Amino acid sequence: MALSPVIIARIYKMRWQIELFFKWIKQHLRIKAFYGTSENAVKTQIWIAVCVYVLVAIIKKELELEPTLHRILQVLSVSLFEQLPLNELFTVEGHRNQANYTHNQLTFWEF
Repeated sequence: MALSPVIIARIYKMRWQIELFFKWIKQHLRIKAFYGTSENAVKTQIWIAVCVYVLVAIIKKELELEPTLHRILQVLSVSLFEQLPLNELFTVEGHRNQANYTHNQLTFWEF
């Protein structure tokens, strides 16, 4: 049974939409590889990434932040354990407080 050119075009279009979806995931959700191979594992990882993306978009809108979503994610990833309110992370004053923040950590070498 031969496939008609119309069916082949539809299949290719669906395949292309899947390719665009994965391209968007890699660019926006920061998923470089899937940790699991089962359908459930892949879906779970995608849903978690979508939830993080939406939460960051809500933070951006609510706090009226200027940086891009990508930049906000970068700042949040490096300041995950900082005890600083979110709105202060993206202000000049917040950066000053973060620079002067004394970490409750022992020093190994005292000079």
